[in-house]
Amino acid sequence: MLGAVFELARPLLNALDPEQAHELTLRSLEAGIYPRGQAPDPSCLGLRLWGLDFPNPLGMAAGFDKDARVPDAVLGMGLGFAEVGTVTPRPQEGNARPRVFRLIRDRALINRLGFNNGGHAAAKARLAARAGKGVVGVNVGANKDTPDRAADYVEGVRCFYDVASYFAVNVSSPNTPGLRDLQAPAALDDLLARVLAARADLMAAGKPSRPIVVKLAPDLAAADIAPIVAVLTARGVDGIAISNSTLARTGLKDEAAGREAGGISGRPLFHRSTVMLARVHRLTQGRIPLIGIGGIDSGPAAIAKIEAGATLLQLYTGLVYEGPGLVGRIKRAMVEYAAHRKLARITDACGRRAEEWASRPLDM
Repeated sequence: MLGAVFELARPLLNALDPEQAHELTLRSLEAGIYPRGQAPDPSCLGLRLWGLDFPNPLGMAAGFDKDARVPDAVLGMGLGFAEVGTVTPRPQEGNARPRVFRLIRDRALINRLGFNNGGHAAAKARLAARAGKGVVGVNVGANKDTPDRAADYVEGVRCFYDVASYFAVNVSSPNTPGLRDLQAPAALDDLLARVLAARADLMAAGKPSRPIVVKLAPDLAAADIAPIVAVLTARGVDGIAISNSTLARTGLKDEAAGREAGGISGRPLFHRSTVMLARVHRLTQGRIPLIGIGGIDSGPAAIAKIEAGATLLQLYTGLVYEGPGLVGRIKRAMVEYAAHRKLARITDACGRRAEEWASRPLDM
């Protein structure tokens, strides 16, 4: 019933400024007004990874719930996990409005939000007060004006260690000047050395291990992917998320909105992010779990990510255009796919077509 209500409300949400529509959605979730997912999920969708139990591989990407306001509602919608953030040590307002734009014909969004969030303390208090269970990751970043960006990531790990299921280290947002420079191999190696040392200190003090995932940009040059992956592999990260939003503007139908500055998410990101996903899967020989992100707005798109090498999936923009019913449609498509191919688990299809995807050009 609530799913139908949300479908009826979508024209209203689309008539609002994108940020207003997003805030209205968050308030609805905070009030408990959202369609509940069917539970439990079929066993073929479940997986155990990093010592965590995921009822299905489909999660909410960072950016939707920056301040950890609604992780349990997100899980209640039927998603297998939620990622909150990006969170920075100190609150910051982000860039000037307007800063989010719909590209309706492209089924895409442009955002130049700039890590707007209420800071570590507020988000940690909300996560510490959670009554629910389930996998909730924390995406950590650096303040725009910080003198030592790596120190901000270390502070994020230390702050949220007791309330995070895993950490996503966001070095790939295009909306904080210079942040993507942290993907350069030497800078990335230094950052990870410090983040992993912080985790080791906490474990030495008796804390459990917390997985560390690094989120990459889709705009890396083809020649730069291997050196970056080599650093991630050598440092032993637990996962790689591919990818953040893109600065590319190739092939957009809505050229006027496309001239707005910021990163594009949604359907135009699908091809490049999936090719890059497959190339990272090949470089890691499938030994590091990958999170596939970018343009997942249907069952076939989700399955393509898995076949290209994703163990987990994340979506956000797809929900803006397809509504909350997308979650159930994707899960049904995965169940049907597994049954048709006689797979015990949908994750058994991971990397099935990775070589095919990896051989494609990054740009269509």
